[in-house]
Amino acid sequence: MKKYFAHPHAIVESDNIGKKTRIWAFSHILPGAVIGRNCNVNDHTFIENDVILGDNVTVKSGVYIWDGITIEDNVFLGPNVTFTNDLKPRSKQYPDKFLKTKVREWASIGANSTIVAGHTIGKYAMIGAGSVVTKDVPNNTLWYGNPARFRAYICNCGEKLDRQLLCPKCRKSYLLVNGLIQGE
Repeated sequence: MKKYFAHPHAIVESDNIGKKTRIWAFSHILPGAVIGRNCNVNDHTFIENDVILGDNVTVKSGVYIWDGITIEDNVFLGPNVTFTNDLKPRSKQYPDKFLKTKVREWASIGANSTIVAGHTIGKYAMIGAGSVVTKDVPNNTLWYGNPARFRAYICNCGEKLDRQLLCPKCRKSYLLVNGLIQGE
């Protein structure tokens, strides 16, 4: 008996799927993929072999996750988020190794964003819808645009911090240390 749910129209070739994960129609998961517990993989998604999804990850419809991509725990990937894994793609010509991309825990990536290969999206970072990420994104920051640029510091709860680096919603305060934000 499977410990996860797979819609009858999903193709699930991996044996590495965590408990309580739900995989919906027209999803295809290749045999080498590792998917954690309590994930929700929506319709019309594709997950390649050299991919790791942590626990509690949400993958909305239209997301394709290619070799070399790691998605940590509690990440949200909005509809049609696009990942790349090769900066010089050519038909039928493959690199020896695909670039590694990492989305750290609790990050959220908005609908129709593109994440260019080889970058890290930091913990609790938020990428606005339609953005094109061309560089690493630090923890607890909001980025959007094409190319995506830093717009604000954000709390773990997702709210923008005020000028004193205090969250107006949950009242958590932060410090700026060597240009990087840290919770107190």
